[in-house]
Amino acid sequence: MLYFGTMNSCRKPLFLLFATVLMWSSVIHLSPAQDLTPKYSNEFLSIGVGARALGMGGAQASASRDVTAAYWNPAGLMGVTHKYDATLMHAEYFAGIAQYDYLGFTTPIKSESQVAVSLIRFGVDDIPDTRFLYDANGALNYNNIQFFNAADYALLLSYARDISDKLKVGANAKIIHRNVGKFAQAWGFGLDVGAMYVQKKLTVGLMLRDITTTFNAWSHNADMVRDIYANTNNEVPVNSVELTLPRAIGSLAYDWNLGSTFSLLTVLDLDMTFDGRRNTVIASDLISIDPRFGMEVGFKNQVFLRAGASTFQYVRDFQGERSMNFMPSAGLGVRLNDRFQLDYALSDIGNVSDTPYSHIFSVRVSLEKLEEDFRKFKGWGQ
Repeated sequence: MLYFGTMNSCRKPLFLLFATVLMWSSVIHLSPAQDLTPKYSNEFLSIGVGARALGMGGAQASASRDVTAAYWNPAGLMGVTHKYDATLMHAEYFAGIAQYDYLGFTTPIKSESQVAVSLIRFGVDDIPDTRFLYDANGALNYNNIQFFNAADYALLLSYARDISDKLKVGANAKIIHRNVGKFAQAWGFGLDVGAMYVQKKLTVGLMLRDITTTFNAWSHNADMVRDIYANTNNEVPVNSVELTLPRAIGSLAYDWNLGSTFSLLTVLDLDMTFDGRRNTVIASDLISIDPRFGMEVGFKNQVFLRAGASTFQYVRDFQGERSMNFMPSAGLGVRLNDRFQLDYALSDIGNVSDTPYSHIFSVRVSLEKLEEDFRKFKGWGQ
């Protein structure tokens, strides 16, 4: 998101500390008594991509039919109507402390298949390293402060194929790299598969993430922090493996018939996790279900208004009263012409910073429209 404004000098270190703790929380050493499958592993891959999708609350597993489908459900890549389709998105979190970037590109290789490549980065840059703040004489020397970055990267290689007029399938191969400066880094690999079934104006989607259990193999440069950990009575980190368990997303999308001027798309996603009880609307020891709702109203296929709701949770106030909370979102899209589209999303990330509302922009470029008879099987209209 784009942040407009200033922070005073005493607040910025607090934001840096908060963001740094978030990054470090995923690389601490897992002792034998701890689980190698933390509940919130590789969470940067759960944020989502594309201002259109985020404006609809992330309900996209049956609705995405452009290059961003490589992330939401690669089967939707068969809905792309141009030979070259690319999207670029940039956002910022926590008053500009964390940077979030996405770039995706797709093209057909045959009349019944499509490939795509996507790159995602979520990082906190210019984190102060104050280990050498005091020189050998014990004097405070700010010139000794060094800076490092903590960042997560994901490269998605996607393939989609038409099975018939109604059934579309796709898969992702994910390469993950995470680093915390020179202190620690990890490499990982995972697979996703997805499918869409089209029945007139109804589309049913199913996305299976991390079907083989995605792993991150961490290596730590313990010598750089050994003294600090020893002085603070913390366990020195060692090399470890972190696993991300599979999850499933079921989805329904319906295109309502409102005539030639207006269009209406409604979407429901059910995000299902199997790693124990979570604070979701439907929760048990076996499965937790987090619903997401989204809608998009179009005018002459040129201007689009969007709204969504996600992250439904039960919260308690200071009096102990229990109530339902959720994250609202809204968005606007403008198709400038057949080649360019601009999208904007506004979402509420909660009371975790001075700027709870996130402004997200993305641009989509589509070149060389495919002939109507190019696809071996029927696709969707855009």
